[in-house]
Amino acid sequence: MSDHDNAGEDRRGFLKCMAWAGTGALFTASGGLLSSISLDEAVAAPAAAKGFTFLQISDSHVGFNKPANPDSAATYKEAVSKIIAMPVKPDFIIHTGDITQLSKDQEFDDADQIIKAAGLQVFHVPGEHDMLDEGAGKAYLDRFGKGTKGAGWYSFDHKGVHFVALINVVNLKAGGMGSLGADQLAWLEKDLAGRPSSQPIVVFAHIPLWTVYADWGWGTDDATQALSYMKRFGSVTVLNGHIHQITQKVEGNIAFHTARSTAFPQPVGGQGPSPGPLKVPTEQLHSMLGITTATFVRGKAPIALVDQTLAT
Repeated sequence: MSDHDNAGEDRRGFLKCMAWAGTGALFTASGGLLSSISLDEAVAAPAAAKGFTFLQISDSHVGFNKPANPDSAATYKEAVSKIIAMPVKPDFIIHTGDITQLSKDQEFDDADQIIKAAGLQVFHVPGEHDMLDEGAGKAYLDRFGKGTKGAGWYSFDHKGVHFVALINVVNLKAGGMGSLGADQLAWLEKDLAGRPSSQPIVVFAHIPLWTVYADWGWGTDDATQALSYMKRFGSVTVLNGHIHQITQKVEGNIAFHTARSTAFPQPVGGQGPSPGPLKVPTEQLHSMLGITTATFVRGKAPIALVDQTLAT
């Protein structure tokens, strides 16, 4: 466990050494500190690691078939096949939104069939592309909203770690920032109240909870309030999707990570007129999509992520 006074230097040194290149994140929880293993190590592991693992996958956009990726379902299947190939399976999968491209029933059905092949429980949050049906998200809630609150937020505990699923894509305007809203913030404050500060917290949502690029709406306008409820905890991990690229930030005890899409990349914020599918040479696409592995252990050290691409 890092000495708290040297945490900043430890984080900076670690982050400079990391190679970022994938989508989805595999975490192993053992006593509380998050440290990484590569996917190759996970696949070759002869026995289950101590603690538990979970995997993040994001932005599958099943139904997307434009030039940036003519078959998003196929690359989603490839990502899931990497999970299937692991002899030590994660306990569950977190999908951080944009499951579908247009919220169509057939797209949801196809996405379900693909992820079910992994044989694992999946926890979802919606992306804005999952809110495009006539009911403005009813199709998503009908499938994944059982037992949730409001627009679909919820929390659960798993082997000593508290997981919080937040919704920040309701009534999202084009180019606008995400928003949690007063009702969800009040629920979040109550959900975290009374929990010991030593308990690891993992928060997941679609749009980043820190401002990556405001001009493109890559942030959540009321995230500061939400994050204020988490400052007393020693270890907080915030996982997001939406921007289709790996980026990270550490603020005190809170480590932020976004996952790449399994469907297509997007440009870096500001490098182009607007966000959207980025067409790359066909032979490069698989090198920009993949799976990320990490090890989660109780403590205050930062998350360590190693991303493996579909090309490896």
